[in-house]
Amino acid sequence: MILRTHSIHKHLRRSAGALLLCLLTAPATAHAQVRWVVDGKGSLAWWQVDPHMNHLWATTCPSEPTWKVGEGHSTGWTSRAAVEAEGASFANVSDTIHVPRYPRPRIRTLCEEAVRGWVDLPDTVGWHRAQGEIVVKADKIFTGERNRDEYAQNAIFGVHVYPDITFFIDSLVDMRRIGDTLKGTVVGRFKFRGKVRPVNATLESYAAAGGTRVLSKFRLPVMDLVKNYGVTRRSVGLGIGLNIWKTLFVGVDLLTRPDKTRAPVGQY
Repeated sequence: MILRTHSIHKHLRRSAGALLLCLLTAPATAHAQVRWVVDGKGSLAWWQVDPHMNHLWATTCPSEPTWKVGEGHSTGWTSRAAVEAEGASFANVSDTIHVPRYPRPRIRTLCEEAVRGWVDLPDTVGWHRAQGEIVVKADKIFTGERNRDEYAQNAIFGVHVYPDITFFIDSLVDMRRIGDTLKGTVVGRFKFRGKVRPVNATLESYAAAGGTRVLSKFRLPVMDLVKNYGVTRRSVGLGIGLNIWKTLFVGVDLLTRPDKTRAPVGQY
């Protein structure tokens, strides 16, 4: 009986030790920080003005077959599949539903590498406490009209002084999973022309193209370009002067992959 009791106690001590080891090691494994990086060939950035006047939208990936140029585009766009359908010329019609106007139905890795960035994920399930940085080359944003693009790059973006447009990811909130899709809100900061201002952006993410697709966008009153980011009224012309342009939408469609060159770091 004494031997049996001693055996039971010995077994309990071993079980307790194993349980303690699991409790100590499990959080470290679950919370090891993982870095995801942007695949430039599969990622793009875009902007769109409301009202878009049948031409005020742009992309960093004009080679995407489903994207179209608007009215007043440069020569070279001869395919009807690549040109905006004709309507009321430069019509002042508000549309805040179709934003972006030509979202790509699937990822194709054929874009020029105009977007780079990273996201650190301590929690790869719910994406809590994520932080990161997305950078867009300002001189790679394309509308399809050469003079308009050159004017935007020099007068509005100021690419020679401010070559990059940056979005800093400070946190993710209100995260929820709907089927295979993760949705929520990005709390961050938008850096444009050297000025940094807080913004919140929508987020949608799901598995695609052998990685993770991340769709995000936010909106700014067009006048914020003048009030907060140092753009002059003369630079943006009559659109602001006559109070025609109301809202600027900015967004990204990213393909991200785990950074296999970087070991998981940090314990949270």
